[in-house]
Amino acid sequence: QVQLVESGGGLVQAGGSVRLSCAVAGRTASDLSMGWFRQAPGKEREFVAATSRSGVSTFYADSVKGRFTISRDNAKNTVYLQMNSLKSEDTAVYYCAAAVASWAVVLTNPLRYESWGQGTQVTVSS
Repeated sequence: QVQLVESGGGLVQAGGSVRLSCAVAGRTASDLSMGWFRQAPGKEREFVAATSRSGVSTFYADSVKGRFTISRDNAKNTVYLQMNSLKSEDTAVYYCAAAVASWAVVLTNPLRYESWGQGTQVTVSS
């Protein structure tokens, strides 16, 4: 069973940066396609970014493209989300997700990810 634990959230000013981490346990990270999603109060969970098992391929939501970067260190079983130029609309709980299937299959669809972390709050103050 895959366990995911996010960390790194907090309160940040608009225009600032924060890096989220997702520690993977229970399975070798390099076996898993990984994604980040977020959910703001009163809104549905939305896709943020995804990466292939190797980390070579990445894909982003239009709303974060050019500002966020997903990366992974499989040797450390950890996936990251570097968030720059933060805006108030980025305020949400951020979730890490893992899937056994190829990233091209799971990509933006949360229903295709089997494992989820507990989430970490990111609040951007304007």
